[in-house]
Amino acid sequence: MLHIQPKDIPVGELHQYLLGAVGPRPIALASSLDQYGNPNLSPFSFFNVFSANPPIAIFSPARRVRNNTTKHTLENVLNNKEVVINVVSYDIVQQTSLSSTEYESGVNEFIKSGLTAVESELVKPFRVKESPVQMECVVNEVISLGQEGGAGNLIICEIKMLHINENILNDMGAIDPNKIDLVGRMGGNWYCRSSQDALFEVEKPIRNLGIGIDNIPSRIRNSYILTGNDLGMLGNMESIPSIDEVEKYKEENYTIKEILNFSAEDEEAREALHYRAKELLKKGRISEAWKTLLIDKLNRT
Repeated sequence: MLHIQPKDIPVGELHQYLLGAVGPRPIALASSLDQYGNPNLSPFSFFNVFSANPPIAIFSPARRVRNNTTKHTLENVLNNKEVVINVVSYDIVQQTSLSSTEYESGVNEFIKSGLTAVESELVKPFRVKESPVQMECVVNEVISLGQEGGAGNLIICEIKMLHINENILNDMGAIDPNKIDLVGRMGGNWYCRSSQDALFEVEKPIRNLGIGIDNIPSRIRNSYILTGNDLGMLGNMESIPSIDEVEKYKEENYTIKEILNFSAEDEEAREALHYRAKELLKKGRISEAWKTLLIDKLNRT
């Protein structure tokens, strides 16, 4: 394990460790206007939403590490207190990256990147037509986190209007993660795509009171086959299946019968049952996984 105190390494090196460790980060493609009304467009991955009532988004243009200069977006929002945050989908990731080029003040990144500027309803900065969700914001506050290179500046934005492309909605009217196809920022030149095989669900333990990993029998909890994620799924169940449920499952399940008939030794059978349970957990069949794991106990009684 590498142990690092931030004060002991150069800021640039620390910056790379942080960007590599904290990700994927959502990207705010921020549109602003300078004091002369010139459009500016730039992406920021120090970004997220922090409140729904009021609706608040925060992004942070950091001071450049190499020369301690500030970015045009920061200067613009300090001047006019308005910004549009456009989310970044896979379809526009290359153009978004191009807009991050450090052009001179007054250069229009909409033109440079080929993205389309459309008028906003409530604020002066333009929206990005190609972005699937655009948020018109007023800037409530800007908090400087320091004056040295690498210091962030928290731009606290109140969302006044949302524009959502209807093509990214599912049949229930909610945003479909596959259709919006967002990208996230990683370290270095790396991004990730938040769709297709990259997506998976984890049921939130809000409506049920899981038994917890501590209540899983030790022979299961200490399995070298099951991972922490596997145990987390098991621990999210509200109750452990009863002996009668396990017995019935054992008698009715052909795969289990095959495992028990093939495995002559107790340890061999246990290993096979644990591998079978792991397969079931991958498919989200948690109750069946529990019953499979508990069959080992039946064999010993």
